[in-house]
Amino acid sequence: MSPPFPASPGMAQALAEARAAAERGEVPVGATILAPGGKIVASAGNRTRELSDPTAHAEILAIRAACAALGSERLIGHTLFVTLEPCPMCAAAIGFARIAKLYYGAPDPKGGGVDHGPRIYTLPTCHHAPDVYGGIGEVASATLLREFFSARR
Repeated sequence: MSPPFPASPGMAQALAEARAAAERGEVPVGATILAPGGKIVASAGNRTRELSDPTAHAEILAIRAACAALGSERLIGHTLFVTLEPCPMCAAAIGFARIAKLYYGAPDPKGGGVDHGPRIYTLPTCHHAPDVYGGIGEVASATLLREFFSARR
């Protein structure tokens, strides 16, 4: 059974952000946040090198932008699309923001925090877990990452 995938520009915009990140020399990860009605509220790509900030992951930047635009620390009812399984830091931030649904592209067996690694949403200390759907845009997301890293080896 395939996950419910809303007809939206979410993953397409996240992939565009990931490609832009790669062009800047950043690891190609992009994220997009949609409001409950499906309108894009914020999107971002990784900027850790550009900003000299280890927390400047695509998800964190998109959450910050969406919260600023809405004037709230909570994104209740919102949906996040991201091209790579969120790391533990980003998974925790997604929970803290109370995002309702998380769609991610490529799995991250080494650094993921949702379906791999610490599995943040299964911990008893987790106060909110979004509905999670992996593998959305997986081929495009994984290809972008593979090409980025193979060009640097």
